[in-house]
Amino acid sequence: MAGVADTLERWGTAASSSKIGGIFYHVVCRRIDTILIPLSKGRLSMGPPGNTVLLTTTGAKSGKPRKASLAFMYRGDDMVIIASKGGAPHHPAWYHNLKSDPRVVVQTRAGVEDRIAREAEGEERDKLFERMAATYTNFAAYQARATNRKIPVVVLSRITDEQSSRGSGLHR
Repeated sequence: MAGVADTLERWGTAASSSKIGGIFYHVVCRRIDTILIPLSKGRLSMGPPGNTVLLTTTGAKSGKPRKASLAFMYRGDDMVIIASKGGAPHHPAWYHNLKSDPRVVVQTRAGVEDRIAREAEGEERDKLFERMAATYTNFAAYQARATNRKIPVVVLSRITDEQSSRGSGLHR
């Protein structure tokens, strides 16, 4: 069974690396995930098995909850996500939402928890992006397509008491 899952993951990564596949994943699969992940308590998703997070942000303009499913990896207790939008020329809406309010709710197989976002910069950003691109080759293809922007890397950390009181995150 592991061989089948690995093959499906390779095919999915290869398909989403193409321009049309990236659009399909962004438009169709991510919307399916907003239903599938909560129903399966994070066990099933259209993205990488066990490495897809359902991110809930607060809409920068609407103030309403907004959901996005994204590939992620752990770095210690932190989660790392990439604002690629399939290599589109502009950042995804969830990234703009995080700049307005860095507090998020994430759902994975491990459960649901509150986190706070910050943008990785400089060497940290480059190392994290390289690590994600080594695991998910579609990210390198997305960066190649996004010729007019450097794709942001976002770190989601557990909320500490200090962050709770001051609300730090992506704000500059």
